Amino acid sequence: MRIDDVLKNHGYFYFNPDYLLFKADTSNVNHCVSFKLTLKDTVPQNAITVYHINNVYINQNYSLNERRRGASKDTVRFENIVFVGKETQMKIKPEVILESIFLRKPDVFSRQNHIITLNRLMSMGNFKLVQVNFLEKDAKATGLLDVNILMTPLPKHTFRAGLDLVSKSNNFTGPRMNLSLLNRNTFKGSELLSLNLAGSFEAQLSGNNQNLFSYSWNPQLELTFPRFLIPFKLKQSTSIYIPKTHFSLSYNYLKRVSYFDMRTFQFVFGYKWKENIRKEHEFNPIDISYTTVGNKSAAFNDLVNPNPFLKKSYEEKFIAGGTYSFSFNNQMIPGKKVQSYFLLKSELAGNLFSLARVISGKKVSSENPGTIAGSVYSQFAKISVDARGYYNFRDKNMMVMRFFAGVGKPYGNADVLPYSKQFFSGGPNSIRAFHINSLGPGTYYQDTKKNGFLQLGGDLKLEMNAEYRFGIMRYLKGALFVDAGNVWLLKSNPENIGSPFVFSKFMNEVAVGTGVGLRVDVSFFILRFDLAMPLRMIPKTEANFRWVTNEINFGSSAWRGDNLILNVAIGYPF
Repeated sequence: MRIDDVLKNHGYFYFNPDYLLFKADTSNVNHCVSFKLTLKDTVPQNAITVYHINNVYINQNYSLNERRRGASKDTVRFENIVFVGKETQMKIKPEVILESIFLRKPDVFSRQNHIITLNRLMSMGNFKLVQVNFLEKDAKATGLLDVNILMTPLPKHTFRAGLDLVSKSNNFTGPRMNLSLLNRNTFKGSELLSLNLAGSFEAQLSGNNQNLFSYSWNPQLELTFPRFLIPFKLKQSTSIYIPKTHFSLSYNYLKRVSYFDMRTFQFVFGYKWKENIRKEHEFNPIDISYTTVGNKSAAFNDLVNPNPFLKKSYEEKFIAGGTYSFSFNNQMIPGKKVQSYFLLKSELAGNLFSLARVISGKKVSSENPGTIAGSVYSQFAKISVDARGYYNFRDKNMMVMRFFAGVGKPYGNADVLPYSKQFFSGGPNSIRAFHINSLGPGTYYQDTKKNGFLQLGGDLKLEMNAEYRFGIMRYLKGALFVDAGNVWLLKSNPENIGSPFVFSKFMNEVAVGTGVGLRVDVSFFILRFDLAMPLRMIPKTEANFRWVTNEINFGSSAWRGDNLILNVAIGYPF
């Protein structure tokens, strides 16, 4: 099979692995077997003929019930490629299509180039089906192949509407609507323009914060180009994946009735590309967001004023920087006993503004912070690593291990990370024995029933998870898991919010939880139920972590109410 792959990439279009023959010669002296690789006598002539690409025909408007009519159709020749149909009828510009065509006259036929062409045309997102057919030119012209590329287009415009009913672990419940309008060929260059509008209404129907309402709406405009938009020319990539340049402009309005209004504007410009099926990169040199909090009520001020750190988190913020992420994932490769996943994320913000202040002779300080258009800008560096290992047993059960570490450092113009950039712990995809975002920082105890939606984050996060997944029956699967971790602040603070991170002491401030899971797994959709309880935590009446295994009492309704957490989610946690 490997020999056949090599030959297919060197022009042997009609070769077949069955044409290869291994002859064995045994030796009684050394008990060895010698193999000789040769061709069978019945190999046809065309199997050992090197074929070259002749004419290439491209039809962008091919219908599945259409028969090829050959010369009866109008054709346009562009860079030695024949496009079937009038130029005015072409949905996508020929030069854009040719960026994905790797079968050119008079190149030697290569199956690798065939696969690259097919995958790149499909990944453009404009066609429901792409066929690449090869036809020997005629009996006299031995070694020449005509190529017919037949592409069945998708509708140019697509409109979608969806209605969800959302129930969260903080007792917020309500409907959410999503509207989406997609243009698959905005400027006749296969550009994808997406206009999305999401709106939701939530109410807390139980707990201490009953009748707490919130609603939000979020319009978003996205434009994606199937190429790198850069001021210089790059050598054409032979990857089967098309690089993409994307623009995103969004606005998010959140209304916490009787508390505050929050408005966030965001603009992102960046690039996405894949080296291969396992490695993917995303680089956003421009990532700008502006958040304002207005209409603060007396009740909201009463909650945040005693906690200056939390109050700073809800101040007006202007963030301008860039992000880079790299992921490695080999889970899609079949037959691997041990699979892995790795995600690296990094972010820098505010440095250009601070550099401009230094050049102009101004001091950069969080005590007297600089502003942009009247708003204080954030300055920080942030990096995180998410590593996972998957061990597959013969009975299709699986052992999964995950390690997460992240740190963010405010400096220069800021002394606190923006709320949206802080690390949080607890919830369905974190430490499942604790309510969402309720763990830490450090030894700080967050009373979620009292503070409701106001949670504190940290500058540093460490988390470890282990989960054994096993089958029960067909689509029903189970799990046993243990989670451990916490978030910390990097330095002590005058508000005495927990303990800062100290390497020699952090192990004593790690929370631990365990539980069982039930999952409905139908491949394309996974509904997950995880029931967890804490093993190590900060009791309400104390200020330090300790093991609470001696207090487990499933027969007590009070203990169950305080310690058992049911997490309902879509998809696996990691």
